Amino acid sequence: MTKDEILKICKEEKVRFIRLQFTDILGINKAVEIPESQFSKALDGSVIFDGSAIKGFFRIEESDMRLLPDPNTFRIFPAEQMERGLVGRIICDVRHPDGSSFEGCPRSCFKKVLEESRRMGYSFQAGLEVEFFIFNQDSNGAATVDTRDSAGYFDLAPVDKGEEARRDMVNLLEAMGLSISAAHHEVRRGNMKLISR
Repeated sequence: MTKDEILKICKEEKVRFIRLQFTDILGINKAVEIPESQFSKALDGSVIFDGSAIKGFFRIEESDMRLLPDPNTFRIFPAEQMERGLVGRIICDVRHPDGSSFEGCPRSCFKKVLEESRRMGYSFQAGLEVEFFIFNQDSNGAATVDTRDSAGYFDLAPVDKGEEARRDMVNLLEAMGLSISAAHHEVRRGNMKLISR
């Protein structure tokens, strides 16, 4: 995708905000959300943030960092169709103010490793398995530690109470362009898994 294609999609779909996402040195997702009026500036890599506030980045004396969006990672969050407007996201590399690569950016480091592996004749393939629990809520809507079912590995309804929730998750993830190969109940009570390969 190009900057102009993203801007066109945002206008057609009435996207109101874009989250510029990046990862800190510990692998925690971080983001700054920008309004529509700043989309063009942000897609040019002109968003500056205080790197001293992010774990593993810089000291206060050298804190300015730049977010460089990867246009091919742009997606619109289908679940966030609210009256405040649609929200998109784009994954960014962290750069120094002069645009050079920041050595502490996990995404940039991973790209270097992939390129080095490719030169050595290797190809990288990854799959994702997300395992989680679904819990009941109390009468006030707060989470409890009580699971929703007593099902086990690959069980079906009526003992598996997570089927509809898993289907909703798969539909949303596929709407964002992710490929989900399977979803099922896991071994423990209330334990679910989504697989992308």
